[in-house]
Amino acid sequence: MKQFLKAAGLAVVLAGAATGVLAQTSPTSPLLADVFQDHAVLQRDRPIAVWGRAAPDSQLAVTLAGTTVAARADAEGRWRAVLPALPAGGPHELSVAQDGRTQVLTDLLIGDVWLCSGQSNMEFGVRSVTNADTEIGASADPQLRLLLVGRSSRPSATDAMEPGSVWRVSGPESVRDFSATCFFMGKQLRRSQNVPVGLIAASWGGSVIEDWLSEPALRRIGGYDLSLDTLAVYARSPEEGRRIWAETSDRWWRDNDPGSAGSTPWYSPAYDDSSWPTAAPEGFWESSSPELMMFNGVIWHRTTVTLTAAQAAGEATLRLGPVDDVDTTWINGRKIGGREGWDTPRTYSVPAGVLHEGRNLIAVGVLDTGGGGGLWGPAAEKTLTLADGSVVSLADPWRRRVAAPISELGNLPRTPWIGGSGVTTLSNGMIEPLEGYGLAGVAWYQGESNVGDPEGYRRLLHGLFADWRDRFDNEDLPFFAVQLANFGPATSAPTDSAWAALREIQREVVEADGNAGLAVAIDIGDRYDIHPTNKQEVGRRLALAARAVAHGEEGVPASPSPRDARITGEVVTVSFDRVGQGLVVYGASRPVGFELCGAAGCRFVDARVDGATVVLDAADVPDATTVRFCWADSPVCNLYGDAGLPAVPFDLPVTRPR
Repeated sequence: MKQFLKAAGLAVVLAGAATGVLAQTSPTSPLLADVFQDHAVLQRDRPIAVWGRAAPDSQLAVTLAGTTVAARADAEGRWRAVLPALPAGGPHELSVAQDGRTQVLTDLLIGDVWLCSGQSNMEFGVRSVTNADTEIGASADPQLRLLLVGRSSRPSATDAMEPGSVWRVSGPESVRDFSATCFFMGKQLRRSQNVPVGLIAASWGGSVIEDWLSEPALRRIGGYDLSLDTLAVYARSPEEGRRIWAETSDRWWRDNDPGSAGSTPWYSPAYDDSSWPTAAPEGFWESSSPELMMFNGVIWHRTTVTLTAAQAAGEATLRLGPVDDVDTTWINGRKIGGREGWDTPRTYSVPAGVLHEGRNLIAVGVLDTGGGGGLWGPAAEKTLTLADGSVVSLADPWRRRVAAPISELGNLPRTPWIGGSGVTTLSNGMIEPLEGYGLAGVAWYQGESNVGDPEGYRRLLHGLFADWRDRFDNEDLPFFAVQLANFGPATSAPTDSAWAALREIQREVVEADGNAGLAVAIDIGDRYDIHPTNKQEVGRRLALAARAVAHGEEGVPASPSPRDARITGEVVTVSFDRVGQGLVVYGASRPVGFELCGAAGCRFVDARVDGATVVLDAADVPDATTVRFCWADSPVCNLYGDAGLPAVPFDLPVTRPR
C-alpha cells in the first residue's frame, strides 16, 4: 500500500465471486479487487482502504455507510481510496461507480479481521478435530465470516486470489474445511468482544517460513540472493531457471553429502552395498526402525533390475512415487533426475543408452529436512516402464544406508519456485492479494518445517513481523505465534533438541516484540502425531493472547514466563511473571523437567514451587550456567499458572552474585 499496492495491477471480482487475473480492464470488469466481496468484514476503528481497477485515468466515486470519496485511476487503471473509520456494526453496502458503471457489495460488516497463516497445523480443518461433528453442527453465526484463501504458489506477485476464495457466513458448510485453529480463535473472540469477526485463513501444509516473506524482506535478511535471483529467471524462462538450479543442487550434493563424494560414490555400480540393510520402499523411514524415529538428513537407497538386451533398448520411464523431501536419482551411475517436494510424485525419463543388458543399478539419495522422510509412497507405485511397454516392479526391498544427519550437512538451498518449500512464492500468491486489507492482528502457526535451523528462524520470524506490518500498513500490527507442541519420542535423560531450540527462538522473538503474544502448546500435542486434534484449546489460547495484547484487556490469563534465574550457594531460584495467584503443579508435589547445565553437561534436578518462583537444587551442578525447562522434543511438563495455562519452555542463563 505504501507504494500504491506495490505497483502491481489489481485483479477484481464481481460481487461475492473470485476470478482469475485480468490482463486488462474491460467495460464489464469488476471495479473492486478480489478480497472485497459480499459478506466480507472490514476492520473497525481504522481508515478503510479499498482498491481495484478501472479504465485508465477515469474518475470513481466510492460510497460506504453514507460517505462518498473520490478516486482516480492511474495510467494503468489502478485506483485506491480511503474511507473514514467506522465503529463495529452493519450490515452495510459498498458501491463503486465509474462512467455509468456501478459495482455494489452487500451484507458487509464492520468488526475485527484476523489473518491466520502458517503450515499444516494452521491449515488443519475443523472436520478433523476432536468432536468435529458437534463443533460443525454448532458453527452457525451470522456475525462470524470466513475467507479461505485457495492455495497459490507464484514465482512473481499477483493480486488475484485463487478461484473459490470467497467470503462466507459461518455455518456447517463454510466451517467444515476452514482452519480449525483460526475458527476456534475467532469463535472465542466473538464471545469476548461482542463485535463481528472476519477470519482470513491463508496456509500451506509443510511450508517453510521463507515462502511467506516478500522478496524485499528476504533480501534484507540476507542469504537468499541466489534463490531469489534464480526465481526471477524462472519467472521469465522456466527452462533456464531449472537449468541453473540443477547445477546449484548438484554442487550441494557433491560438497555436502558423503555418499556423493569420493572416488566411488554410492550411486556408482562399482560401489559394494552388500553390507547395507534392506527395507521396504514405502512408508516414512521414521516408522521403519527405532534408530530412524527422529532422523533428518540423507539416506541412500539402492536396488537393481536385470534386463534383456531387448528390454534395455530405447527410452524408459522411472516412477518412484512421492519422496520426502529432496532426491537425487541415478541409474547406472548417470543422473536422471532430482526434485524437491515431500508430496510430489517423482517421474523421470530415462534416455536411450542408460539401461543395458544384465544388472542395472537404481540409486536414490534422499534428504529429509524435517517430519517424515524417505521413499514413502506405496511400493506398488515404484516401477520402471520400458520402451516395449512392459513394466518392471520395484516393490521388492531396497538396500539403504545413512549418509549423514542434517546437523552435519550444509543448508540445501530449496528449489525457489516449489510452493511450500521455496522462497516468496506463497507470499506472492496468497498474501499479495490481501496486502493493505485492514487487520486486527495475525495468528501464525508454523515452525515444524524450519526445525533444522533454529537460529536462522530467529531472523526470519523477526523479518516476517516487520514485513507484514509494512505490507498491511500498520506498524503496530499484533502478531500471535503458536509455540511448537510436543511431538516425538520421550526421553529419560537431558538431550539436545532442535524442536526445543526452535521453541526458544519463538519465545524470545515474541518476548522481544512490543506487540506480540505466544500461545504455548507444550501440553496439548501428540508425541505420535505431528497434527494434534485438540485445536479448540490452541484457538482459545490464541484468543487469550489477542485479548491481552490487541485489545488491552487487564487480568487475562497467560502462560507463566521466566524472568530470571539466580544462584545463591547450592540453590538456583527461577522467578516467573504472569503466574496469577501463584504457580501450580499438576500430578505431583514437585515440578519436573528442570535441568541445570554446567561444564559436565546438563542434568535433571529436583525442584519445588515457592509462590511465583521455582527453587532448584544446584548441589550437584555448582558451576551451573544455564537452566532449562521442558527441553526435549516431547517433554513431560507439569508446571502451570493458576488459570491452567502451562509454563513456557525455556533456556535461561544463570546469574551469579557479584
